Amino acid sequence: MTFLDMLRDATARNHSLLCVGLDPEPAKFPTHWRGDASKIFDFCAAMVDATADVVCAFKPQIAYFAAHGAEAQLEKLMAHMRSVAPQVPVILDSKRGDIGSTAEQYAKEAFERYGADAVTLSPFMGLDSVLPYLQYEGKGAFLLCRTSNPGGDDFQAQTLANVPGQPTLFEHIAQLAQGPWNTNGQLGLVVGATRPQEIERVRAVAPTLPLLIPGVGAQGGDAVATVQAAQGGPMVINSSRAILYASAGMDFATAARAVALETRIALNHAALQA
Repeated sequence: MTFLDMLRDATARNHSLLCVGLDPEPAKFPTHWRGDASKIFDFCAAMVDATADVVCAFKPQIAYFAAHGAEAQLEKLMAHMRSVAPQVPVILDSKRGDIGSTAEQYAKEAFERYGADAVTLSPFMGLDSVLPYLQYEGKGAFLLCRTSNPGGDDFQAQTLANVPGQPTLFEHIAQLAQGPWNTNGQLGLVVGATRPQEIERVRAVAPTLPLLIPGVGAQGGDAVATVQAAQGGPMVINSSRAILYASAGMDFATAARAVALETRIALNHAALQA
């Protein structure tokens, strides 16, 4: 199955638009594991086990593993997800952005070493920074398009005077991803949940692409506004901290599942209203 096939299947099977972001911070672990980076796999595996039937995707963020020298734990986690939730696609959040042989190595890392189904990328260096990932048949790639951070305005919101229609940079990225860049049919876009009006603009330009939308929950993104803005095409709505750190006690996995279920219900309710 291609990444998009897996995403559609998991969305329907689990009745979910929710993606759980796996951003392990040992300093925030439950009290009995607090500060112990050797428990990164155990913590994340518990999150996967607790939510595998509630989500449409998982999204491990590679920096949270690499910062603690926990790449081997990430490899183990990827194998665990394949074992217990083979129907759920895994998006490796690495935001790579390089060219040539370096991009080829990053693609190999994502798809061969870790076995991810999709990856996040920065498109700033152009199409040749994206193509090495699209050489992997059926694998997905989400291009950073309109991010929630204040500094996103520095480039993404700028108008391109030399492009027909004078779109903003983020709209132009969406146009390219919807059109000539999507050589394997598996491209998607990253758009922050705190900017629902701009999610609407991206959806208008890219009606069929999956939108990976971080920021619901602890970052302040509104679930209803997000779903309504992204309606009409596939969406993957990510929540990390609100789920991962729902409890600091021995019930941390049970508490995480409860928040994930609540979030799934809220997203599905919003979809019905859209």
